[in-house]
Amino acid sequence: MKYNFDEIIDRRNTNALNTDGFRQYIFHAGPDKKFNYADEDFVRMWVADMEFKTAPEIIDAIKERADHGIFGYTRTFNDDYYNAFCDWCRKKYDWEFPKEELMFTQGVVAAIYQLIGIMTEKKGSLLITTPSYKQFRGAAQFNGIDYVCSDLINTNGYFTIDFDDFEKKASNKNVKAVIWCNPHNPTGRMWTEDELKKVADIVKKYNLWIISDEIHCDVIRTGNKHIPMAKIMGDYDKLVTCMAPSKTFNLAGLMLSNIIIRDKALRNAMRSTDFTSGSLNPISLAAAQAAYEKGDEWLDGLKEYLDGNFAFADKFFKENMPKANFYIPESTYLAWVDMRGYFVKGENLSEFFANNAGVLLEGGNDMFVGNADGFVRLNFAMPRSIIEKGLNRMAEALKNK
Repeated sequence: MKYNFDEIIDRRNTNALNTDGFRQYIFHAGPDKKFNYADEDFVRMWVADMEFKTAPEIIDAIKERADHGIFGYTRTFNDDYYNAFCDWCRKKYDWEFPKEELMFTQGVVAAIYQLIGIMTEKKGSLLITTPSYKQFRGAAQFNGIDYVCSDLINTNGYFTIDFDDFEKKASNKNVKAVIWCNPHNPTGRMWTEDELKKVADIVKKYNLWIISDEIHCDVIRTGNKHIPMAKIMGDYDKLVTCMAPSKTFNLAGLMLSNIIIRDKALRNAMRSTDFTSGSLNPISLAAAQAAYEKGDEWLDGLKEYLDGNFAFADKFFKENMPKANFYIPESTYLAWVDMRGYFVKGENLSEFFANNAGVLLEGGNDMFVGNADGFVRLNFAMPRSIIEKGLNRMAEALKNK
């Protein structure tokens, strides 16, 4: 393989959330919280960024922009970035969009928080499917509104939509907006065209806003193809699509996301509530454009390596943690593992594995809103040797439980 995904890189002393922020993020604790393992001894399988260097083509673009030496106020004054990103969308998803619909934010989460406030006018309710990325709940709480959950159906680790329940929740007159995760975090489902059409019909029927969070759309199993909700809802104005190079190319810290907003009034409202709208970090812009222009080969290598990681984990679970229910996800680099065969209801799995295995992971309803008790999410975007170490530790801890 041209790119070395087996390389182990020490991220300590870089102010990485991955190494330095886990106490607050996972355990809601300060620096005085103690564990049975030293910080440097943890196997970190939690936050959704990668243990891989980004593509060298992107690093070269960052260096070239840095060598210019001036980092003044920056916006997109030509079509270069739009053309690069739109060409990527045409090539990967057979989909494109007008330039005027493209806006930028420092992250998909930041955009969702802002959008939900505008869409709901800070009243009514937000509909999400559960388990769910906790920041979707956070968007409701930040804006002082309620959130309504529609539980996905779990069939031996494969999750599907309960359409009757989803429509029942959507029909409530208090519900103003839906956050749709496509592909889904944490289950890794890639929704089929039929599933997307059914969701779209319900959203249209009740005239709801829909934010389609598609940040994981490029990190998919080899051979799969992502379907943007915007392809399904081609004539629906109350749709926002959120994409970014951050998950795909491990660029989360560069804080640039693509927010495609069809409704002109909503675009104007976004601008009016954010005086930095349109302003960009010049390094981030150079990196993102290079990702879309030159990152294809690296991404193919990443997907191949991740496919191997998931195959390895599947075999490991079957042989060493047989009561764990694991289904290789269709997308993302995140494993959603049912551990209820080993734990009673309500147990804190993050605490258990941190103290008994030295593995940092996320799980349960605190992290994933609902329908998540007894589940853990494991990040497999790392060298296989680290995954093997972490899974061995988990298996040994369960044997001693």
